[in-house]
Amino acid sequence: MKYLAGYPEATQARVRALIAQDRLGTYLRDKYREPHEVRTDKALYDYVQALKERHLRKAEPLNKVVYDGKLQVMKHALGTHTAVSRVQGSRLKASREIRIAGVFRDAPGDFLKMIVVHELAHLKEREHNKAFYQLCTHIEADYHQLEFDLRLYLTHLECKAWMVGSGS
Repeated sequence: MKYLAGYPEATQARVRALIAQDRLGTYLRDKYREPHEVRTDKALYDYVQALKERHLRKAEPLNKVVYDGKLQVMKHALGTHTAVSRVQGSRLKASREIRIAGVFRDAPGDFLKMIVVHELAHLKEREHNKAFYQLCTHIEADYHQLEFDLRLYLTHLECKAWMVGSGS
């Protein structure tokens, strides 16, 4: 349960019990019934821009927002925020982009929002510090609960993949 490694043993034990009873997926489906309609890169760009305009108007503009099937969720890359600098004549131009792991194309809408909020917060705060998490909770009040439940979701996906891979 690598996604829950930093949580107390009692929390991990409860999650292990849900997995053993084959109830983790049901718990998540019951809690997060709302899918999202953000299926294309254009729709994702519009979705991210709307959140940015609502909460971070003065942040630097985004040039690109896409789903990226190459991001490895299992290696803790759920999304990325990058700034690429290019020389244009005598000036240096920065191009900012956000990439969201392709698994979120089909994930519950709340999980997509949590990842987008996380990546948008990096426009203002580069490090995962107190100010960063305060900004995340300013944009999405339930950020920490969503982050935990997203970790449960990824644990559930990993368990399903392991069971399929082991022939069970």
